[in-house]
Amino acid sequence: MSTLAVVMEAPERLALRRLDVHPLGDADVTVEIAFSGISTGTEKLLWTGKMPPFPGMGYPLVPGYESVGQVVDAGKAARHLMGAHVFVPGANCYVEARGLFGGAARRINLPAARVVPVAESLGSSAVLMALAATAQHAIAGGVLPELIIGHGVLGRLLARIAVAAGGSPTVWEIDATRAQGAEGYRVVHPDTDDRHDYRSIHDVSGDSGLIDTLIGRLAKGGEIVLAGFYSDRLSFAFPLAFRREARLRVAAEWAPEDLVATQAMIASGALNLDGLISHVRPVGEAMEAYPQAFGDRACLKMVLDWRECA
Repeated sequence: MSTLAVVMEAPERLALRRLDVHPLGDADVTVEIAFSGISTGTEKLLWTGKMPPFPGMGYPLVPGYESVGQVVDAGKAARHLMGAHVFVPGANCYVEARGLFGGAARRINLPAARVVPVAESLGSSAVLMALAATAQHAIAGGVLPELIIGHGVLGRLLARIAVAAGGSPTVWEIDATRAQGAEGYRVVHPDTDDRHDYRSIHDVSGDSGLIDTLIGRLAKGGEIVLAGFYSDRLSFAFPLAFRREARLRVAAEWAPEDLVATQAMIASGALNLDGLISHVRPVGEAMEAYPQAFGDRACLKMVLDWRECA
């Protein structure tokens, strides 16, 4: 099998071309992708060439870990999934390109155990499952966020999940174009917030220079959760952290239980995904879509539409 795929050939060099795909195994499924999201965190770092080295990282690489589509073929052990609408957290099925992410392609082969059935009615919003599970992972097991740094999609999901759990967070946002769209919480410019006793601060900004500022806003014994991705080295001044008895926690990738919890919130109506996708472009416009997703502050979330391509 071959497939049309987005390929990052080098920093700021993108191609849309056909790639050969490894054969379908007995426990695998073939998913025909309808929509794939563009990540403004890790994928932006790949685009700029600033992504720290990770196993399996390099060029050429098929991006994408926020895809949704329909199972159109399956191995002997996975026939029960035929026709299912599923979320795809990426794939590593390409002969001529790395697939550390791998979800930005028309047809994808991957183990059936990795796909997650989703309601067809979610449409393109189903690509947000990974981000929603990431937000849930950052919150699970700790104090609900009282302050969230950044009002992008991940910040909004954190805030919505916190509100659904009975919280009332404040969100810092310095860009007026992104300050709109709050649902049950308030968004303020940090210069207008004089509070210095937050018990839990969740940072999704990716700004490594904010740590000292955030420590200064903690209550004694408070926690800063680093829920974004930081390409630069993190450091902080010890004396203030010492006086605050500050705690730092890194929230990494979501776990299966986070996805289960997220699906339950969506199904019950406790978590609403509306209004988070701002741009949808056909995959033929991928060369324009990626730079726009990374550089246009009005672009909250960019999604590629694969439905009209072969």
